[in-house]
Amino acid sequence: MPGPGPRTIVGITGATGIAFSLDFLERLHGEKFVIFTQWGRHLLAHESGLSVADVEKKVTRVFPDTDLSAPTSSGSTRFDALVILPCSAGTLNKIAAGIADTLLTRTAMVALKERRKLVLCLRETPVSTQTLRNAARLSADGAVIMPLMPPYYMHPLSTEAVLEGFSLRLLQVLGQSREDLWKAEQLEPFEPEP
Repeated sequence: MPGPGPRTIVGITGATGIAFSLDFLERLHGEKFVIFTQWGRHLLAHESGLSVADVEKKVTRVFPDTDLSAPTSSGSTRFDALVILPCSAGTLNKIAAGIADTLLTRTAMVALKERRKLVLCLRETPVSTQTLRNAARLSADGAVIMPLMPPYYMHPLSTEAVLEGFSLRLLQVLGQSREDLWKAEQLEPFEPEP
């Protein structure tokens, strides 16, 4: 029996930026399932000092990327969204090419074919022309390409505020938050000085 609230799959690849993943998981509502790639596990340990067991305490379940028998690889298993955060260029390119040789890429194929929300938080700079073409193809297929770009218009004064700003924006994209990131005074019409 599904739990209350949305059911979200979070894929974590080996691209840098695990702090964004951890902050987002803390703020995410409903059931949270995580798929770690092999290099995502290394990233977790290297950038945060945490283990997969530490993450397991904060989510519904963690699946290894090698387990193609996991429920998320089937279109008959309901989930509301797949967010890949951070998303490596390699993962994005495999998904665009229709390669589903791991649990994460297979789950992305399920999201696309079942018309479920797929958000790819690309962590790559500069971006190759091939990756840009593939991102455009995925966007045309219904995926949301959301590079790790914190909303600096919120004037974050700390690393925590940068992480929070991106997480809140991502929750908006998922429809899990209606919080307005602009301050009321910033919505007033601009009046140039005389």
